[in-house]
Amino acid sequence: MTVDWASLVVSQLEFYWDVHLRPRLAGLTDDEYLWEPVEGCWSVRPDGRGGFTYDGYQQNPSPAPFTTIAWRIVHAGTAMSTRTSTFFGNDDSDADMFDRRHWPAAIPGTAADGVRFIETCYREWHDHIAAMDEEVMSRPLGPKGAFFAKDSMAALIVHVNREVMHHGGEIGVLRDLYGRV
Repeated sequence: MTVDWASLVVSQLEFYWDVHLRPRLAGLTDDEYLWEPVEGCWSVRPDGRGGFTYDGYQQNPSPAPFTTIAWRIVHAGTAMSTRTSTFFGNDDSDADMFDRRHWPAAIPGTAADGVRFIETCYREWHDHIAAMDEEVMSRPLGPKGAFFAKDSMAALIVHVNREVMHHGGEIGVLRDLYGRV
């Protein structure tokens, strides 16, 4: 039996998005999006220049702070968008996937903008990975992969899928909790 691994990893993300995450985002309010159920949450906040910023980018405190729905949406969306920009963008620079040049131009500060943001990030990531065959997925990431340069594109895709599913599940739990407090 032959397994089409390229289709399998894409269909996993599609199923999760279509059946679990996207339906759970329906009706998300600004109050839920920015709700901080405990003190010291990481979230999305005004940046003082008319936009928004995302707490804790590239920081790894221990223990990690609790995060809001807004933070989780931006984090999952950014996991997809920075990799899309790095590996599928029109950028011929040597910027690796952690370079701020791949960062989204704007961080969404409202629930409606957050849902649009993650939808756009998902669609762009999905469409690029769905167009790949197994040979392309098995190639090493190379210098744009930074310290993951020897890992395959498939390993990166599985990691990003895992991030979306992990944080998506947390978003669902936070929405359930918000509705009960």
